[in-house]
Amino acid sequence: MLRAEVVLAVGGLDLCVSVEVTAGRCLALTGPSGAGKTTLLRLIAGVAKADRGRISCGEDVWSDTEHAIHRPPERRRCAYVSQDYALFPHLSAWRNVAYGLREVPRRERRQLALEMLERFGLSKRANVRPGTLSGGERQRVALARALIRKPSALLLDEPLSALDARTRAIASREIATVLGEIDTPTMLVTHDFADAALLGDEVAVIDHGRIIQRGTASDLAAEPRSAFVASLTGAVVLNGVARPAADGLTSVALDGGGEVKATTPASGPVAVSIYPWEIVIEPPRAPAVGSAQNHLLAEVVSVTTVGNRVRVGLHASQPLVAEVTQTSARSLGLAVGSQVSASWKATATRLIER
Repeated sequence: MLRAEVVLAVGGLDLCVSVEVTAGRCLALTGPSGAGKTTLLRLIAGVAKADRGRISCGEDVWSDTEHAIHRPPERRRCAYVSQDYALFPHLSAWRNVAYGLREVPRRERRQLALEMLERFGLSKRANVRPGTLSGGERQRVALARALIRKPSALLLDEPLSALDARTRAIASREIATVLGEIDTPTMLVTHDFADAALLGDEVAVIDHGRIIQRGTASDLAAEPRSAFVASLTGAVVLNGVARPAADGLTSVALDGGGEVKATTPASGPVAVSIYPWEIVIEPPRAPAVGSAQNHLLAEVVSVTTVGNRVRVGLHASQPLVAEVTQTSARSLGLAVGSQVSASWKATATRLIER
């Protein structure tokens, strides 16, 4: 198990984190830039020192400020894959992978490196230098180099950030497969919640140097503890003031005008969280259909096709985003400036105290 309890003040960041990851599991750290994600990885890897704290992996203590222990990076069996992969440009793929095998007899290094590259589907690219590899291939070489030493812990810093959209989709699946096969505690950093949800067994949201919520991606999406977490998971967040209403419902007067209902009891200032796919778009004066109790008149401010879906930017009293099918977008004649009604159910309305 990888454990880290660290405190560090550096620049404008005041980091105070306690975290653990068991063998064979992956914890994905996500949050905004400057929240402390990469700093935490650097502390665990040993390239930075904490003001106070303790870092251990299994029975090995890598850092303990109380007992003046600080193992340098090369004495921690910790593989750290940086955003730019840090491959040696003058070495072939197999030599990059074999670089970490200095304790292995020279005659055996090439064969071990080739076997690892074959595992990553790169055996035919073994003699190619990084400059002629694609972004996804460079990433796989970096992962192969990290794993060939059989590390006690694996750290991945924004593993998908350097890739284009098409390569990201393929690479994310490949990484997920690799992580599912290794019996190593893994911690990865990403600013993208979708990547965190795909790659992490659990997701930890970090902001201003503190982990503010941890759980499965589904748990965080279903029960965000703050408006920030709700927004990070892709929800639309509206602000308003809640009060009890009839039939056991809660009514929320939205800042700027309009009212919505929720099934969650609340009173006072709240954040209202709804996911874009839960919002139905209808013509502005269409008769109400179904059980949706929330209806806001809105103006279309953007229409963006994403795959087989259309994301519709709306402005009511506050900004909204809805997702509809391309067929629905065409039948509604959605265009910038058109008026629509945005509707959703009270049961889909999550309330978070502010």
